[in-house]
Amino acid sequence: MNKRIILFLIILTLFLPSLVCAQDIVCSVYFTGIGCPHCANSDPVVLKDALTENNNLVVIEYEIYQTRENAPLITEYNENYGSDLGVPLLIFNEDYQPIGDKPIIQGVSSITSYLKQNECPLPDGTKESFDDLSLNSLPGKPKIWHKNKILMKKGSSGDEILLKELMLNDNITEVLKNNTFEIIEPENVPLSGSYLQFENAVKIDDWVFQWNGDSMNIDGNNTGNNSNTNTTITDGRKTELTWAKIMSLAAVDAVNPCALAVLILMLTAILSYNPKSKRNLLFAGFAFVIAVFVMYFIYGLIIIKCFQIVQALTSVRVWLYKILGAAAVILGLFNIRDFISYKPGSIGTEMPLFLRPKVKKVISGVTSPKGAFIVGLFVTLFLLPCTIGPYIITGGILCSFAMLHNILPLLFYNLIFVSPMLLVVFIVYQGFKNVDDINKWKEKHITHLHLAAGIIMVLLGIAMVLGLV
Repeated sequence: MNKRIILFLIILTLFLPSLVCAQDIVCSVYFTGIGCPHCANSDPVVLKDALTENNNLVVIEYEIYQTRENAPLITEYNENYGSDLGVPLLIFNEDYQPIGDKPIIQGVSSITSYLKQNECPLPDGTKESFDDLSLNSLPGKPKIWHKNKILMKKGSSGDEILLKELMLNDNITEVLKNNTFEIIEPENVPLSGSYLQFENAVKIDDWVFQWNGDSMNIDGNNTGNNSNTNTTITDGRKTELTWAKIMSLAAVDAVNPCALAVLILMLTAILSYNPKSKRNLLFAGFAFVIAVFVMYFIYGLIIIKCFQIVQALTSVRVWLYKILGAAAVILGLFNIRDFISYKPGSIGTEMPLFLRPKVKKVISGVTSPKGAFIVGLFVTLFLLPCTIGPYIITGGILCSFAMLHNILPLLFYNLIFVSPMLLVVFIVYQGFKNVDDINKWKEKHITHLHLAAGIIMVLLGIAMVLGLV
């Protein structure tokens, strides 16, 4: 055989695998936010459906609401690509960057099919093919998606050649053979309003690789097939919510003296009208507390919605959590001030003095449970100036979660908030103490209540500013 032919066959044998495996990757960057309602519509389409339909699509995802390291990146992309600051946002290049759920849902597949091949857009305005992309140098904490696989950056080191081969090669077991890795339990990957489940996971240096389909034993032997099993999308999200934070803020609100003062006024009005009817006192007291609970739950939903609108402005969202922490410190210091030098009607901690006669006039006409409920609905407007501080901070914390996910935390918060009111109604009903005794106790310990609230708020605020909670 001719030596040239033999040489050609050798070269072809050496390079044929890479030619066969080479893919024309369409690389894109996707900005989303946990708790963003529009992202809840586009996340499953971009991170599941489009990846299943387009085998050459790679998505570099940056979640910016809960992952603070990612938030500044959307500003850099806007400066270099003119992409705007809203989410959801999908960037292919300067010409293709749909923003909003409907444009993304309608355009992702057609853009991917049209482009055929696309380099990865980087924050500084440069572009790199996925083969040449330095994964370890990617800023922030990105998640990289391809087909039914995901790479999650946890640190700054990793075998980039191995990681890319895992993403592009369907034979996971063969790729991992003779390489160092740790088999771990797969973690649910949060989206906005849902999460994705994976069947297999390994840790390679500072990266976590998860996939569906090709599974393996501890020794690396293949125990499954290479089918592209669809990623399972499940309603709900496995996202950590610090219940201790919610409980602390609710406890501060619960010991607020002005809320107890309003309840005492209402109970006094009931007893003045019919002092012998304990049954009427019990039902009226409960009706009042239920009204406060219902209205504060509604206020909570409104506060969270307002924060979700504000946090769409990423420049604000970057600092929002620290701003809330600073506000908690200031509110706590106001309460400690009231312990050191108490003045009734202090701004930010008690009901202003000019409102008190109006509240007393409204409550004085209460004679029945129905009237107590109606007054309870109305009087919450007067309670807001002295109780809204901790609730606003709570709303700022919960705004990163989907609205449906916030119902249980809000119910929990408000149950704690009204618990002292329920206790007072029960004590008076049982005859353990009368209304005057309760009022005297409140006045005697009012500074200590402010001190307890102040200490909790200051400690929580400092922890929030420092990123400890």
